[in-house]
Order: sequence, then C-alpha cells, then structure tokens
Amino acid sequence: MPHLVVLTGAGVSAESGIRTFRDTNGLWEEHRIEDVATPEAFARNPALVLDFYNKRRAQAREVAPNAAHLALAGFEEVPGWTVSIITQNVDDLHERAGSTSVLHLHGMLRQMRSVKNETTVYDCPGDIAVGARSPTAMSPGQS
Repeated sequence: MPHLVVLTGAGVSAESGIRTFRDTNGLWEEHRIEDVATPEAFARNPALVLDFYNKRRAQAREVAPNAAHLALAGFEEVPGWTVSIITQNVDDLHERAGSTSVLHLHGMLRQMRSVKNETTVYDCPGDIAVGARSPTAMSPGQS
C-alpha cells in the first residue's frame, strides 16, 4: 500500500492569499518575532500578541483552498493510498480542501492552548480578547 507523505510550507497557502512570515513585505517586516510570537511577548503585552493572531485568523477565514490544496486532498481518493501532509503552515486550508491526515508543525491559528493547563486546547474560530478564559469568552459573531 503506497504511503504518500508531503511536506508543505508558506508557498502553498500564499497562492490562496495568506501572507507569509519571511518574504519581502512578510509579517516579520512589521513585527519582531520576539514581540508577538513567544511566551515572553504574551506576558509583556498580551493585547499586541492577541491582535497579531486575531488578524491572522481573520485573513485565513477570508481565503479558500487553492488548486494545490485540492490536488493533495484528491490523492486521498486514490484506492489503496495513504496520504499524510506535514505542513509548516498555521492555517486550515489543507483541512478545508478535504485532507484528513495533516500534521501542523507550528500549531494552528484556529486552536488556542490554555495558559494554566497546557494539555487543554480549545477550538478558536474567532477573535480572542485579553482575559478570555474559555472559547465562550471570545468575540461574538466570529466563525
């Protein structure tokens, strides 16, 4: 039984309109990694960190999977094949295209981990407000 393993990165989702982190005019041109992507940054300025990721989630909600996402999902339809996708991307475009076995190396925008219990992970479809204690404390009307 063939097992296809695919590694994807920023280029796949960039075709859908997701901004990359490292390209010219990428997200790291606007923010220092240390200011928005570390536990220390969250401790210093949770509002800045949450705003940064809320904007990433909003952008991801506005785009659709592209031909590459759809083609990779299509391989799962080949009889006898097992397909695994390992991605550096934090969006959910592979899943929205129909892929069922996706490993996100850098986490996912649509999930948040509890700061009090790291084994607790919540689905996070919308914005997160400073002080949110659960998914029900997120901004209303987001999906």
